[in-house]
Amino acid sequence: MTFAREGAHVVIGDIREDPREGGRPTVELIREAGGSAEFVRADAARWDDNDLLVRRAVERTGRLDVMVPNAILAGAHSKGLLETEEADWDAIMDVGLRGVFLGCKRAVAQMIRQEPVGDVRGRIVTISSQHGMTAAPGAVAYATAKGGVIQLTRQIAVDFGPQGIIVNAVAPGKILTRPVEEPDSPAVLAYSHARTPFSRLGQPDDVAKAALFLASDESSYVSGTNLLVDGGWMAY
Repeated sequence: MTFAREGAHVVIGDIREDPREGGRPTVELIREAGGSAEFVRADAARWDDNDLLVRRAVERTGRLDVMVPNAILAGAHSKGLLETEEADWDAIMDVGLRGVFLGCKRAVAQMIRQEPVGDVRGRIVTISSQHGMTAAPGAVAYATAKGGVIQLTRQIAVDFGPQGIIVNAVAPGKILTRPVEEPDSPAVLAYSHARTPFSRLGQPDDVAKAALFLASDESSYVSGTNLLVDGGWMAY
């Protein structure tokens, strides 16, 4: 919604169109508000699906200005080391790290062929996590995947900065998204409030606004960073 309000044509890729948390599909909300969007059924862990997403964007607008590879899988697969089976590890890594790698690779392949707008050929905004920088108890694969996303972001920023591609990450703290498979217990919420210096916990719009900043000309000389959106969690 945030990107669409700023005039972007948004290509939404997911394995399902209806949100797991309930509510109406994002593409419907964008169109209802007068924005431009389309949904493409896609699996982030598949190269062909990432290729399709980029091709659809280019077919519509002639170029790819921004890519936000943000898919992640956790839920029942996210466990401690001794409880994590190979299938759990692979499920999280396939989406949360391999998927980001594939999305970035396909985006960069398109962006380096484009004429720059000002100094920039394209921007990538990955979604990492505070748990990519500090251990998440009992979530070995998830935390490792997010740590990998942070390093992947830095690596691509360094390798393709000379070609005019800007790459950054957004690292959310505790965001109130009401996951169906992992509902927040009173104890989790109490701990999160106690651990977060700011007076409230995060909302999805906080993350969206940070991603928009990194995708805009307002951040034209910011690259290779991991922007914390955590209410001060990591400063505490």
